This record gives sequence, C-alpha cells and structure tokens, in this order.
Amino acid sequence: MRVQSVIPVASAAAPGASVPAPSARPDAQVDAQDEAQPAVALVAESAWVLARAGAGGLRECFAAIDDPRDRRGVRHSLPTILGLCTAAAASGQVLLADITAWIAGAGQDVLAAFGCRRDAEGRHTPPHPDTVERLLAVLEAQQLADGVGAWLAARAGVGPVAAPTAGPDWLPAIAVDGKAVRGAVGRGGDADGQVPYLLAAATHGESVVLAERLIGAKTNEVPEFAPLLRGLADRLSGVGGVSGCVFTMDAAHTVRAHAKLITSELFAHYVMIVKQNTPTLYAKIDALDWANAPIAHQSTETGHGRRDKRTIRVLDAPADLGFPGAAQVFLLERYTTRTVRKRPKGSRRYKKVQVRTAVAVLGVTSLSAREAGPEHLAGYVRGQWTIENKIHWVRDVTFREDASQVRTPPRVRAMATLRNLVIGLIRHAGYTRIAATVRKIRNDPALLLAVLGLRNQSETGP
Repeated sequence: MRVQSVIPVASAAAPGASVPAPSARPDAQVDAQDEAQPAVALVAESAWVLARAGAGGLRECFAAIDDPRDRRGVRHSLPTILGLCTAAAASGQVLLADITAWIAGAGQDVLAAFGCRRDAEGRHTPPHPDTVERLLAVLEAQQLADGVGAWLAARAGVGPVAAPTAGPDWLPAIAVDGKAVRGAVGRGGDADGQVPYLLAAATHGESVVLAERLIGAKTNEVPEFAPLLRGLADRLSGVGGVSGCVFTMDAAHTVRAHAKLITSELFAHYVMIVKQNTPTLYAKIDALDWANAPIAHQSTETGHGRRDKRTIRVLDAPADLGFPGAAQVFLLERYTTRTVRKRPKGSRRYKKVQVRTAVAVLGVTSLSAREAGPEHLAGYVRGQWTIENKIHWVRDVTFREDASQVRTPPRVRAMATLRNLVIGLIRHAGYTRIAATVRKIRNDPALLLAVLGLRNQSETGP
C-alpha cells in the first residue's frame, strides 16, 4: 500500500475534546451593554484568583526580568514599561510608534495601575517614547520569552501527569511549530536580509505559548527543538517538569533524536507524523497490512462549505521498527466533499458541482493502547494545528505582525513575546474571539485592566 504523505490542513480547528481546557467563564463573554460591568468584574475576579493560586500578577511576571539599564536615573521600572507595552498591544497597537503614542496618551487609571511615577502636581506621568524604544532595543529577549512562558504555564496549570490507570484518557498536550516574522526582515546597514523565524511550544486547546526560541539565520527548526523543550522542562522543574505530557509536531521533527529526548530524558510522550523525509521509517510503516486493519474511529463534520469525514486505523508498532519509544502506529485518512460553483467551457452560466478529495497520513506514537485510544490519537494530531490557527494566524491577522516594521532583533522578539502574552491573557479571561475582544479593550480601560489582571486604583484607593 502506498500512502500519500500529505497532512490535511483544511478545517484545522482543534477538536473540542482533544485537551480539556480550563472551564471558561461564560459570563465574561457577554456582549450586551447592560451586562458589560458584571462581565468586567467577573474577568477581574478570575484574574485575581489565578494570581492568588501562585502565578502572581502581570507586574510580578516582569519583575523577574533583568533590567539592562544603569540603575542611576531610572524613573520608570522595567515592569512598568513592559506592562504598558503589553497594554498597548492588547489595545491593537502594532507599530512601535503607535505603541509609544498610546502609552503617552494613556489615562491616569491605566498609568496608576502600572505604577507610573507622579509629577510635582501629583499626576502620573508615562515614560518617554525614547525610553521605551531604548529599553526594548537592549532587553534580553530570550530571558523575557522564558519568563513570560513560565508565568503563562503556571496560570495554565501545565505540569507533570501520571499515566492513566483506568484506561485511555486525555493527557495535557503541547504543540511545537515555527513561524516567520516577515515584517522584521533586516534592510540596509549590517542587516543580512534574513527573515527571523521563531520556534514555539504552545498548549492544545487554549493555545498558550509556553516557550519560544529564535532560529538562527544559517540553521532550521530541528537543532532548536531540543533546547526549546529542555528549557521548558527546566523552568517547570519546580512542579515536576513535563513528564507525562504529549508533544505533537510536524513531520520535520520526526527524527530519532527528538523521540529519544522526549521519552528517555523528559519522560513524556510524542505523536509524530511520518513522511518521506524519513524514508526508512516511512517504508516500514507504509508496508504494514493497512487494508485489513479495521477503522478504529471516525468522525464527520460539516462547515465552511464542505463535509469532512476522518478515519483512523491503529496497529501496534512492529518490533523491528527501530524508532525510540514507538508503541503504536496509525493511518489517518480524510475524505472531503466540497460544493463549488463552476462555469462550463463555452457557457456563461455557473453550475454547482461537488469536488471530492482524499488525503492520508501515517504516524507513530509512544503512547500505548492503555494510554491513548484511536480517538485520542486523532485528537492529538488535529490539536497540533491549533498553534497555527490560534497563535500564528492571530498574530498575523489580528495583530498584523507582518505589517510591523520593528526590525531590531531584540525589539522583534520582545514584541512577539508580548503578543503571545496578550493572546494568553485574553483566553485566560474567558474570551475566545480575540479580534472582537481587542476592539472592546481599545475603548474600555476597565476591561483592559481586568484582562491584564490589574486593579483599578480609582476604585481601590491610593
């Protein structure tokens, strides 16, 4: 049997059951005007519950970042400046000039919430735009990404899990994927003209970014995979690391070294897609008797003008597969029926026709049949694409990351980290429609402070 090694990317939304996300506060998604204030209050309450649970507030997150400036003459602390940049990003500001302008025009309640200094008249004053730009230019971007990722992981409750004992069950899953920051390509001077790439790890479900690393100009994602996962495990070592979690990735990372790292060093699990970039492994799995393997699970979905039927067949991994930790192999197939309008040649009239396509993909996992059933494996594979839909797509479309002209490397990485932080904060607050929430935040300082988990000083007193 010859399997077409194509990963289906259409309708890539994660299945609702792939990884149980923390229950969102439905009250926080109310759009009616007369219920706006109760919704803001519930969001603020939820944020403070998370802070008391151990993750700390937003200013505590930034307080762990080293300030590269000379201590003499510092008027605004690093947490204050980074917090205001986060607030500006949450309000939909993209360009660095727009971010600094938003900070300069922020209201007294926002400036007070971030601890801005007071002038002789007792009014809170924002940091100067040059101060903001200089700090972002000299900031240690990797430390910022690590600190923010660890803080988001604490809020998301990411940590070790025990193997299921009563039967197959859902385990916390983490997707790994890279993204190009196309608007940050260097131009002129000493710039190399390369497009920066960032490799990230994010949870399935809510898609909260836990870790991120810059991919060098003369390398690719594969060498940065191990440092990314080791760094994540080290930062979570206080709660036991990532043992028992499931890592998903695209076929570029289906290599023996990564499988060994995940199973032998991190004591976690993997679900990997197998394509012809690993010809020996692909040939061994493709040669199995898939024709006589029964369909173990199937699902049908209708939406976006198409009807998708997905099936999965699962077999025990052969003893001679030669892949570290392999316990099961699987074949995923997707059959799509799409109705489109076509105009026959020589005719002016359109007619509706049905277009049918079929794709198949092979995979391997370290999860045994006792730990994951066919429906779980299918969910983990689909969940991998949440990092594309809920992180990369949101940053490109909602936050217009590719339109940003920030090109100094530390600034590029810092702004990417702050956008990841904003997305995580909005989802933690119970909102799923990021663009709509950003539009509300832009004109509602109370909602902004509630989403960021900050107290309004005008309500709590000086």
